[in-house]
Amino acid sequence: MYVYLMRRLFTMLVSLLAISGLIFLIIQLPPGDFVTAYVTELESQGEMVSPEKIAFLRQQYGLDKSPLEQYADWIVGILQGDFGYSFEYNLPVTEVVGDRVLLSIVVNAATILFIYAVSFPLGVYAATHQYTLSDYGLSFLGFLGLATPNFLLALVLLYLANRWFGTSIGGLMDPQYLNRPWSVDKVLSVLEHLWVPVVVIGTAGTAGMIRRLRANLLDELNQAYVVTAKAKGMAPRRLLVKYPLRMALNPFIADIGNLLPQVVSGAVIVSAVMSLPTTGPVLLSALQSQDVYLAGSFLLLLAVLTVVGMFVSDLLLAALDPRIRLVSGGRR
Repeated sequence: MYVYLMRRLFTMLVSLLAISGLIFLIIQLPPGDFVTAYVTELESQGEMVSPEKIAFLRQQYGLDKSPLEQYADWIVGILQGDFGYSFEYNLPVTEVVGDRVLLSIVVNAATILFIYAVSFPLGVYAATHQYTLSDYGLSFLGFLGLATPNFLLALVLLYLANRWFGTSIGGLMDPQYLNRPWSVDKVLSVLEHLWVPVVVIGTAGTAGMIRRLRANLLDELNQAYVVTAKAKGMAPRRLLVKYPLRMALNPFIADIGNLLPQVVSGAVIVSAVMSLPTTGPVLLSALQSQDVYLAGSFLLLLAVLTVVGMFVSDLLLAALDPRIRLVSGGRR
């Protein structure tokens, strides 16, 4: 077990280093850089920019260095807790994100809880009531959730929330609480607005999870050990919980590695549509303006979530399913 953990940790570090290099390379692939985009914007407004000023800007932002030197400076800074400087905002990356990271964590954590809380009982119910009217109804809702675009669902729910509950449209809180210190009223305002983005972002993940859990549980319910346990008189509910449901939970655990980054990345468009003060709109703007350190920090966060999530899911799968071994030879 100890050898497995050390090997996985080493693999994670190497993977993150390789991913960080790819992230930096991809951001650099479009022609030009932030200064080029900035100068183009100024010229479109009728302002002429001298070559001396362009050279000064490149030196000020460190863009006169080679991409390899820029990448090395970025990685060394991250190891020291410095995620770089945002060209677009003229601030350190850590100051740009500010409360956006906290609000993003709140939205994403609530979305994951929503996905698991809804999909687990509905998936189990659909599998244990196969080919009934309720099963068909849940299947229809699942297909509808997968097919409905997030931005369309966001617009519908924003209208309904405003019409039925008087919730202000857009944002994660009422306008009077923006840029104000946290208080009980501000937290309650966030909770009032939170359910709309949670439902919008979590709908597709919930629908997909219901289908996977239903399929896995149906496969387990048809296994010979289930038939044998029924023949011996084991209570149906005890049989369901002790054996087939435990085996069918594998996709729930395995999806931890995929669910975290999917929720974060899937919230980008929804955040832009709903004007949420999360990291999504900032990431979209950073990619458009080639703000390499700001965009790279966000994308590296997604990579860390993926790698760490996969590691946690592997350990949980080994604890949940006795058929899974972390090392060869049957030793833990």
